[in-house]
Amino acid sequence: MHSLLHRSLILCTLSSSSSHFALPLPSNSLSTMASSSLTLPSISLHKQLPFNASSSDSSSNSLQIRSLRPRNPDRSRVFMTGVSVGSQALVNDSLFSGYNPTSAFLFPGQGAQAVGMGKEAQNVPAAAELYKRANDILGFDLLDICINGPKEKLDSTVISQPAIYVTSLAAVELFRVRDGGQQIIDSVDVTCGLSLGEYTALAFAGAFSFEDGLKLVKLRGEAMQEAADAAKSAMVSVIGLDSEKVQQLCDAANQEVDEADKVQIANYLCPGNYAVSGGVKGVEAVEAKAKSFKARMTVRLAVAGAFHTSFMEPAVSRLEAALAATEITTPKIPVISNVDAQPHADPDTIKKILALQVTSPVQWETTVKTLLTKGLKKSYELGPGKVIAGIVKRMDKSAVIENVGA
Repeated sequence: MHSLLHRSLILCTLSSSSSHFALPLPSNSLSTMASSSLTLPSISLHKQLPFNASSSDSSSNSLQIRSLRPRNPDRSRVFMTGVSVGSQALVNDSLFSGYNPTSAFLFPGQGAQAVGMGKEAQNVPAAAELYKRANDILGFDLLDICINGPKEKLDSTVISQPAIYVTSLAAVELFRVRDGGQQIIDSVDVTCGLSLGEYTALAFAGAFSFEDGLKLVKLRGEAMQEAADAAKSAMVSVIGLDSEKVQQLCDAANQEVDEADKVQIANYLCPGNYAVSGGVKGVEAVEAKAKSFKARMTVRLAVAGAFHTSFMEPAVSRLEAALAATEITTPKIPVISNVDAQPHADPDTIKKILALQVTSPVQWETTVKTLLTKGLKKSYELGPGKVIAGIVKRMDKSAVIENVGA
């Protein structure tokens, strides 16, 4: 099965250079960003709930969290604000709203997987240990599938998501042992990940343990696969149009299909490349009408179904239940959400965001544009593939980004 993100990177490269445009940001973002017709989802997620501020250090997972997250408290810029109630505190969700990024860790999403990944990680004990711990949770030999395949098995949603999560965090451990690696990790002051990669970013930032994150990712993959199996849906990349034109194309396609087959933009990946998801008939209508809207091409994506749309709604309740049972604490550094391209500090809000993510469009283009506009100096892509680096370079040729595989 062709990888979604690898194909998308190729398509970003194919996109016309004239297709660059500025996406608008939420109202509290930099005013220097130019505006367009794209509007980020309007959501209210600022409910403040108590959390145990000391629980992560007192739990059995504390060493596991500290092995992944940055150690330098000055760089993390976490200042607990709000009302202290015994050992609990009320967390202001806008804690990170004024963040000024200089160094970022970026984590890939589904589609970055490739047979052979994880092999290099076996040379570093801390990285190799992650695969052993993963096997106990997953109930199968993840490393064997990562290294030996077969490709069709690794590409499946239920395997690829935990495989990329573990391999990306293994890449952090490889990075840590190289000359100057720990110092760079300590200097990282923002992190984010593409779709699935948001879970990896949260684990790196200490919001939850490696094990808890893997359990969530495992369930997420299973729930998304089940949702995809429940309805006939598909995804297609539209190349060479700006987001406004792609939305018009979706509107035109939706006029010709029933409600069950309607389509929407599901992934704002990079300029000139937007993934459309929906019912099979709606996707076929998009493909048929694309040329009349002057799209360069459309490419059907080999994925299980219409990710990041209402077709994934059956997965939400399972995710909500799992998230409710998972201990999540305020990240040590800003973690940018795929849903609204903003960092969140309140654990309850983070849980709501993660549940919303599977049915919400991925705002990756806005995320990258915001980081670059805010002054990001260097970023690192940790995990399999070079998809994210290609996207960042597509959006700013002068951007400095380094790949760290495992």
